[in-house]
This record gives sequence, structure tokens and C-alpha cells, in this order.
Amino acid sequence: MLVKNWMSKKVVTIGENDSMQDAINLIKQHKINMLPVMKKEKLVGIVTDRDLKKASASDATTLDVHELMYLISKIKIKDIMSKNPLTVPFDFTIEETASILLENNISGTPVVDNDKQLIGVITQADIFKVIISLTGIAKKGIHFGFKVKDLPGSIKEVADIIRNYGGRMASILTSYEKVPQGYRNVYIRAYGIDRSKFKNLLSDLNNKADLLYYVDHTENKRKIF
Repeated sequence: MLVKNWMSKKVVTIGENDSMQDAINLIKQHKINMLPVMKKEKLVGIVTDRDLKKASASDATTLDVHELMYLISKIKIKDIMSKNPLTVPFDFTIEETASILLENNISGTPVVDNDKQLIGVITQADIFKVIISLTGIAKKGIHFGFKVKDLPGSIKEVADIIRNYGGRMASILTSYEKVPQGYRNVYIRAYGIDRSKFKNLLSDLNNKADLLYYVDHTENKRKIF
């Protein structure tokens, strides 16, 4: 899944010579937490709600309200922005982008094209949308967690059991994190399962793999084994 398919394309920007008050107004109006800063049509920086709070808080203890309001109307964005902002290319994967956000402890970043021109922004909220899409939670159904042997066909075996009970796959995800060598964790979300035979399904699954838990989003039930 590529950034270009999930980024916000309608980007709210601010000029480097605009005021801090302008930035505060834009962030409140559009309910966002960062603004790419432009000089003509070139991306030259980024300013976040954190930058704005930090800049205003530095004088908050020594100025009254009217003085503070006057100050933030005079401070220019270029004086408080982060210069040479981190960006990601439009053809980066969501996983690459999430890793960059995590490593740099930031909530979002501008997206650029092959000519380094700003074409969008990608944020944590956008990545959350990807996670929701990948896991298929909109289908509700039942989410299963397994530990299986890392062998060819091991995932198909448990998936086939679920299908035998009427289940249709909404998503299948796997991970090698926090499992012993030679195993992997598998996460399956399925819907349409015959609830009248659910106990039999659990028994068959346990005979084939280590069932870690299940969460039934349709009937609001969950169990950890």
C-alpha cells in the first residue's frame, strides 16, 4: 500500500512570512496539527501545533493577554518553523512511512513527488485508516490469533478449518515478532461463521495450532487461552 493512495491531497499550507497568529487560526479552523511552510511554491519548512505552543509559552509568564496576542501577531513563521523538513516520496509504502514517523517521533510529514514538489501530507491518522482497512474490522466477524509452525501450508490449514464452518476471510496477517524460532503468529478475521458449531470450530482449530485468543466483534465476546 503506497503513500500516494492514502495521503491527504488537499494540503493546508502557510507562507514563511505569515504570522504565528495566522498559523494558529489555520490549525484551529482545519483541525490539523501541522502546516507545511512555503516560499513561493517551494517547501521550506514545517510548523506544528507543538511549535506554536512552545513559542507562545516562552513569554506567557511575563506578558499579559493583550501583549501576548500582539506578540504572536508579529512573530513570523520563518522564525519558529523547522527548516529542511523531513519528507517522504509519494511511492513509499505505508510501512516505510510508519517506520520513519516512529523513528523521528513525529505525527506526520509532507509528501513530495519526483521533483520534490509538495503534493500531500501523511499523518498517523491516515496510517490508522490503513490499519483498519488491512484488518477488515469493518466486516466485524471474529478475530482469531494463532501460533503456528513456520512451515509451508500451516496458515492454509487453519484457514481451511474456518472455511469449513462457513467462515469467509476478511483478512489474514502474520508476524514473527515475539514468537519462538520456527513459529509465527497468524491473525485471521472471518465472518459468516456458523455460530451453532462454534465450540467444534475452536476444538478443531486447537488440534491444528495454538489458539491464542479470539474476539467476536459481532456478539461482543472475547477469550484469551
